[in-house]
Amino acid sequence: MDDEQLIHDWLVRTLKSRLSREYREIKDNLAGRENEFNGCYPDLILGNHGMVLAVVEVETEGSIGKEKAAQWKALSGTGTKLILMLPKKTVKRVTELLWEESIADRVSIGTYDIAINMP
Repeated sequence: MDDEQLIHDWLVRTLKSRLSREYREIKDNLAGRENEFNGCYPDLILGNHGMVLAVVEVETEGSIGKEKAAQWKALSGTGTKLILMLPKKTVKRVTELLWEESIADRVSIGTYDIAINMP
């Protein structure tokens, strides 16, 4: 498993844990395509009382591209809130991709930054 996949999986697990206070029904697709939502397999599916309220896609620097933007467009077209979790330094590039796909108004962006400070 490469470093980016480790970061991705760790972040999905961390978000699942943190979001469990707000959402009672959280499904993930870490082990493969297990939990489908309208023909898509987002990293996290967030719901309460049998209703899906949002889906989350966690991206790493290497996973961002035009192919991913097409997947985001499909997810945002489901009528459910799409949340992208991105490395902080990729926000500008992703925002441009979202505008190109005409979905910038339907996507929420969250960021993460991994910093190691040595003495």
